[in-house]
Amino acid sequence: QLQLVESGGGLVQPGGSLRLSCAASGVTLNDYFIGWFRQAPGKAYEGVACSSSHGGMSKHGDSVSGRFTIYRDNAENTVYLQMDSLKSEDTAIYYCAGYLGVLTWPCVLRAHDYDYWGQGTQVTVSS
Repeated sequence: QLQLVESGGGLVQPGGSLRLSCAASGVTLNDYFIGWFRQAPGKAYEGVACSSSHGGMSKHGDSVSGRFTIYRDNAENTVYLQMDSLKSEDTAIYYCAGYLGVLTWPCVLRAHDYDYWGQGTQVTVSS
């Protein structure tokens, strides 16, 4: 059973940066497709970025493309979301999620495809 733990959220000013971490224990995170999602108050889940297993492709949502980067550190068994040039509209609870996908398939930004979810970490962008 994959158990995910997010960390790294907090309060940051517009234009600032944060790095979120998604860690797992007892399993090799590189075997899983991992995605980052966010949910702002009163809004649906939004797919932010995803990474295919074993160094496959990654994908970023249109609203964060060029500002956010998903990447893996296999030695740390962690997937990171580097967030730069943050805007107030990035304020949300951020979740990492995972699923076991077909190795050669691209990752997807559809929440219902993910079977395992972390508890979330709050990101607030405000001056």
